[in-house]
Parts: sequence; C-alpha cells; structure tokens
Amino acid sequence: MLDTLLQGVFSSTTIQPLQFCLCLLTALVIGAFLGLIYTRQSRYTSSFLVTLALLPAIVCVVILLVNGNIGAGVAVAGAFSLVRFRSQPGTAREIGALFLAMSSGLACGMGYLGYAVLFTVVLGLLMLGLEALCTRLPRRDSEKTLRITIPEDLDYCELFDDLFAEYTNRWESVAVKTTNMGSLFKLTYHITLKDAKREKEFLDALRCRNGNLEISLSRQEANNEL
Repeated sequence: MLDTLLQGVFSSTTIQPLQFCLCLLTALVIGAFLGLIYTRQSRYTSSFLVTLALLPAIVCVVILLVNGNIGAGVAVAGAFSLVRFRSQPGTAREIGALFLAMSSGLACGMGYLGYAVLFTVVLGLLMLGLEALCTRLPRRDSEKTLRITIPEDLDYCELFDDLFAEYTNRWESVAVKTTNMGSLFKLTYHITLKDAKREKEFLDALRCRNGNLEISLSRQEANNEL
C-alpha cells in the first residue's frame, strides 16, 4: 500500500521509500552542519539561516523527483529563481554559502551521499579556516571613499590636488555629479590616507576649500561585497 502511494501518478517510475528517506536525511544533516558553520564565521539573519539549512534538502528532493535528470533539475530550479529570494542582493559570502548548499543537495539527490558529506565537511572547514585567516590579515582602514560638494563656480579638476598630495598616498576621481538644479557638484574620490590620525585635519582643510559644504568620508567597500 505504501509503495502504491509513493508511486508517481503520471509515471511508472517509483522512488524507493528507504532511498528517499536516506537521501533526505543526509541532506538535512548537511544543511544543519552548514548552518552551524555559517553562524560561527559571519553575521546572519534567522531567515537566511533557516533557508541555508533547508536548501540542500529542497534541491535533493527536486533532483529525486526528476529521477536524477540534471537537465530537468536545472530547469525546475531555474523556475524557482523567478521568485525573489531576498529583498536586496546578498553579499559574496552569502552567495558562496548558497552555492555550497545547492551543490551538496545536488550530490544527495544523485545518490552520492558519501561524496556529499565529504564535500560539505571539507568545504565547511575550509570556510572556517579562511575566515580565521582573514581576521588576522591587516585591515585596509586607510582606504576611503570621499564625497565632496562644491559650488558650480569652482573648477574641480585640480582644486584639491595639493591637499591630496599632503594627506593621501593615492587618490582617484571616480564620479562627478550635478545636483540642486546644477548649482552644485558632487565629487567622489577613492583615497588612501597617509595617516589615519590626521583625518580630521584633512577634512577641516577640505571644508575651507569647498565653502563648508557637505563632505563625507566612509570606508571603501569592495565592488563584489553587495
């Protein structure tokens, strides 16, 4: 009776209950392990953590239901991508964790349970090791993004070059934008400070040069960290 209930309505192919349960259980254990690893290496939200833990099992069931057909499984998973997973883009770390979870679930769905466990353990421990290594590396606190607002009558091309030469090791103009009906310019620079302790002195010098209009100095974010 149980075998009859577990038989597909439109196909004669049957998923064996014991194999299905074994693959699903392995995927759930792998998801729990990935969730535990992720909580130890970075900040997280409860919704992302739950999704990360369940994702291997979800991918595993999709592959099982298409009888191991990778092409059909990718097509079904592609349909899921039409639904937005998050209200805003994830970071590179989150994307990497999601790909790891999907790969583990794919291996479970194909029946390679030993490889799935080995792959997950090795990659999970490697993630922990790399995260610990990154915390020991020197931080790039001197690399900043500088935004300066100036009136339209000032020529911004070489306006701050002498100050940049005095207070920074490197500077690069990355954007120029008009605002307030064209009466103001907003300039964006990537700079590397010579001495972080002279940051306030640097900002005060800029304020005298731009007429005390708005200036912001923030940490320079990597392009791949969204």
